[in-house]
Amino acid sequence: MSIAQNPLSVEVTLPREDVALVTVEGHLDLDTATDLQAHLANQLHHGRRHFIIDLSAVPFMDSSGMNIILRVYQETRALPGSVHVVDPTPAVRRVLELTGVSLTVPISEKVDEALDLIDRQQQPEGPQG
Repeated sequence: MSIAQNPLSVEVTLPREDVALVTVEGHLDLDTATDLQAHLANQLHHGRRHFIIDLSAVPFMDSSGMNIILRVYQETRALPGSVHVVDPTPAVRRVLELTGVSLTVPISEKVDEALDLIDRQQQPEGPQG
């Protein structure tokens, strides 16, 4: 079996202690999705509750990549935490919208927008009245 034609690159940085910025580059498909899954699982193991997944350099994503995003979303909900997608390419955005993933996982244009959403989600609700 040959080496993947389009290897996946995954880089993780920590804009905050509990937030992992996961920058993905390359085709996110059946052959490469386990690599992304391993990085996400490692960050969960190290206590990250919020994930910002930058898909600006992913020209193609199939259902395998989508399932990884949805799986980490399910895992973070119980923490509580969150998953945000940042700047998906037009083809990837279309997949996220057609499948309804974008209704569950927020899509932001920039990392700062996703961080703002995380901040707003964490604010305790004030007294009603």
